[in-house]
Amino acid sequence: MNAIKELEAVQMKTKIANVKVGDTVRVHQRITEGKKSRVQIFEGLVIRYRKTGSLQAFITVRKIASGVGVEKSWLVHSPSIEKIEVVKRSKVRRAYLSYMRDRSGKSARLAEMGFDKSTVNEADNRTSLQAAAEAEEAKIAKEEKKLDGDSSAKDDAMNQPDTTTLDGEIKKEQSEASEQDPQTSSDNVPEDAPEIEKVNSDGNDEQQEAAEEFKDGVDKSSK
Repeated sequence: MNAIKELEAVQMKTKIANVKVGDTVRVHQRITEGKKSRVQIFEGLVIRYRKTGSLQAFITVRKIASGVGVEKSWLVHSPSIEKIEVVKRSKVRRAYLSYMRDRSGKSARLAEMGFDKSTVNEADNRTSLQAAAEAEEAKIAKEEKKLDGDSSAKDDAMNQPDTTTLDGEIKKEQSEASEQDPQTSSDNVPEDAPEIEKVNSDGNDEQQEAAEEFKDGVDKSSK
């Protein structure tokens, strides 16, 4: 018996609308015809609701179409039932409104009562297995996204040049060089030397070389 209940619990929808006898509902049923499918809506009064809380729960809905009473029954946990929407709630004192079959017009009217439409119609047509599978897929997708983000951040960090290390090495080398040779090249320049020579003392005197080349050219031309 427990195995049967477990099997039924797996096939039951997670949550269905809080339908009661006396409610005016819209039943959205998916009808498949060959390769085509459509949703058919049947609106009427719930005159019977049996076996609530089980997989065999079903409702009977009645409406008047062109002066003729029409009744339809559905298993509320059927996969073909897309949605059951409560439109109006009436105050009744019976679990089976069979007397409504003999009434029409004003005599068939029921006293309405207020209700929270959003809370009553809150539903989840997924089974427990479907909900668990979707939760597992969402968890796996979240973990994969996190791993991708971590790997991308790691790759970006590896591709970035290590400027801190290079700057530290350069400063270290400069410090060691200054300790080994405390005198800089500027110390070798005489104090009374021209400013240009002081500037070019670290390398070749470009202006002096240019002047010498010009002088050599003049001498050669005069000869």
